[in-house]
Amino acid sequence: MNIPALLIGRILLAIPFLVLGLMHFPGAESMAGMVPAWMPGGVLWVYVTGVANILAGVAFITGKQARLAGQLTALMMLIFILAVHLPGMSNPAMAQMSMIAILKDLGLAGGALLMTHIASSK
Repeated sequence: MNIPALLIGRILLAIPFLVLGLMHFPGAESMAGMVPAWMPGGVLWVYVTGVANILAGVAFITGKQARLAGQLTALMMLIFILAVHLPGMSNPAMAQMSMIAILKDLGLAGGALLMTHIASSK
C-alpha cells in the first residue's frame, strides 16, 4: 500500500468537506432555501450539516472515527442527492446545476465510502 498516496488522498477528500462545512455558517440564511419545505427546521439543518461536514473532514485527515464518518457522510451525500438535487432537475433552468451537484455529491459519497474501507483495513 502506498502510504503517501493514501495520506494525500485522505487530505484531498477532506478539503471539500472542511471548506463546504465552513461555508454553511456565514451563508446559512441563503442556504436554508435549499432545505426541502417538508423538513421542519430550515436553517438548523444548514448548521447541522455544516458541523457534520467539518467533523467528517477532520476524521478523514486524522483517521479518528474515519470509518463511521465515511459511512455517515456517504449517507448524508445520498440524502442530499435524493432530497435536494434530484427535485431540482424538474426545473429546466436549474437542471444543469442540479446535475453538477448530483455528480459532485456522488463523487464525495464514493470517496467517503472508500474511507470506510481504508479505515477498516488498518
